[in-house]
Amino acid sequence: MKNIKQKTVTIGKIKFSNTLPLVFMGGPCVIEGEKVFLDTAKQICTLMKKAKVPFIFKASFDKANRSSIEAYRGVGLERGLELLAEVKHRYNVPILTDIHESYQAKEAAKVADILQIPAFLCRQTDLVLAAAKTGKIINVKKGQFLAPQGVNEIIKKIESTGNKNILLTERGASFGYGDLVVDMRSFEIMRRSGYPVVFDLTHSMQKPAGAGSTGGDKTVALTLARAAAGAGIAGVFFEAHPHPEKALSDKANTLSLPELKEVVKQMTAIDEVTKCQKMS
Repeated sequence: MKNIKQKTVTIGKIKFSNTLPLVFMGGPCVIEGEKVFLDTAKQICTLMKKAKVPFIFKASFDKANRSSIEAYRGVGLERGLELLAEVKHRYNVPILTDIHESYQAKEAAKVADILQIPAFLCRQTDLVLAAAKTGKIINVKKGQFLAPQGVNEIIKKIESTGNKNILLTERGASFGYGDLVVDMRSFEIMRRSGYPVVFDLTHSMQKPAGAGSTGGDKTVALTLARAAAGAGIAGVFFEAHPHPEKALSDKANTLSLPELKEVVKQMTAIDEVTKCQKMS
């Protein structure tokens, strides 16, 4: 890592780099409706502001890769972007949202500062290129089927458009049919690209669908969070909800607000030691 120049990706005053203080990106998995969503956004943004850490708010307007046809998907592109824009201006936070189809990239880019490519779609060339052509920061979730070296080909696709605002996210690799494992070596391997590496804490706790729905194991949250911070990363991705048991998506691995507060506390402390610098 010492011989590889580490790139910096910037949003306003927030800087992503594997050598700079940890950036947090998160929010509810999906927009559940105006009242619930805006209340959730208020609580999470307030918590992160009090923690005094760099923060980017995340929520999905559509979850197009749910396990069941009956699962809740969201409020849709148009209404979702309206609500994300409201949070952006009300709390003065950058916005991250994911897209699933190429046509969504241009519209989402009108509000979002970061466009996220879902793990299952990370090799979909047309989607990746459409997102990259917006000029926005692109957060690529490494598919659970992909070796960390495999992100290099995705990087080439994005760079082919002239866009070098790239984040690479680890979210665990398939371990049999119903489990994931996070190989901490992947952080080092992806860092060799020079691009900022992010850890997706929430989805790394998943128990992938084996009987029609996806579960999770939050008892490992702090263990994974501490290990990732110790590995030296640029950012962490999370999903949180005031009442995870009532969340309409990913409830099994969504953090409660007290859990989120502890994750932030422990990860920032380890990150400071790892990078040997004073955090402001």
